[in-house]
Amino acid sequence: MFPLPKEDKMVSPYFVFYLIHAMQIGVGILGFERVIVQSAGYSSWIAILTSGASIIGLIWVSYRILNKGNNDIVAIHADIMGKWIGGFFSFLFSLYFFAFALVVLRSYVEVLQVWVFPEVSEWIFVLIIIFLSYSYVTGGFRVVTGVSYLGILYGLPLLLVKFYPLQYADYGNLLPILNASPAQLFKASKEMTLNFLGFETLFMFYPFIKDGPKSEKWAYFGVLFSIFIYLLTAFVTFVYFNQEQLKGTIWATLTLWKIVDLIIVERFEYIGISVWFFTILPNICIGLWCASRGLHRLFPVTQRNALRIFCLLLFFISILLTDRQQIDVLQKAVSQMGLYTIYFYLPCLLVLQYIIMKVKKG
Repeated sequence: MFPLPKEDKMVSPYFVFYLIHAMQIGVGILGFERVIVQSAGYSSWIAILTSGASIIGLIWVSYRILNKGNNDIVAIHADIMGKWIGGFFSFLFSLYFFAFALVVLRSYVEVLQVWVFPEVSEWIFVLIIIFLSYSYVTGGFRVVTGVSYLGILYGLPLLLVKFYPLQYADYGNLLPILNASPAQLFKASKEMTLNFLGFETLFMFYPFIKDGPKSEKWAYFGVLFSIFIYLLTAFVTFVYFNQEQLKGTIWATLTLWKIVDLIIVERFEYIGISVWFFTILPNICIGLWCASRGLHRLFPVTQRNALRIFCLLLFFISILLTDRQQIDVLQKAVSQMGLYTIYFYLPCLLVLQYIIMKVKKG
């Protein structure tokens, strides 16, 4: 009922590193520091470690489910819950992946409008990005994987820029080191976890990985690299801004790019925002690929037609979101969906799968 893809459509296990990491580094890294600092002050770097550790645990849970099911989430749902109930939950997953792509797209367009092109209508940027995303996704999963690889490669030089503000650093900002309560750290960890969402796409592209179980270590490496990037970003931000300054700064990373002084570039943040497009593009492409793949598996529709449906929805919903408050509501809604999915649904699915498989064998 749910055949596996042909080998010529698969990618090697190590590409999971790029796919997982690409989904976790997107628009959120441009301003996550302010959010976690509001919860736990400058001790919130601990929240990055704790939330990252929890994601590693959830990656382990995910691979236990996938290795036993040996297919994607649609087939696993059908095996465990049956065609109709399983199909309903699989449809919700497709909508979640679409919503993830929508949040990334609209958030990046907002950055473009605020920082670079305030006079240009959002529909122009939305249309261009959707057209590019559609072009890549129709190329198949191997092309989407290549976009993820290049997105990380193009974004790496921006890591070097993070060291530029250190010449103005006040390391005393980090003291005292542990001045947040467990409740504050827990809240900050919850907020930080939202930036690590995206690894759930593994449940859709797992069958496209050659020898899937061997890719598990690469998924861990992808999360560890994400943790490192977030820690480095938080450290530079904390030693440059004091807490009061940071609480009033929506996009701290973009503000830090403004102080970069190069002989040939007067406004480096324009360069940074342009390069960052290649970092957020995999978020959108993978999200759309997973959403359209899910629809294709559930209904008698080709993946290309499913992709067209989602692209049209992406365009119209994006242009309906006209102010910051609406975008914030969308971000919070998708974040809550993600939190319930990874911390509640995935562990329950693992237990249910174990029980069902034991009964079937029994």
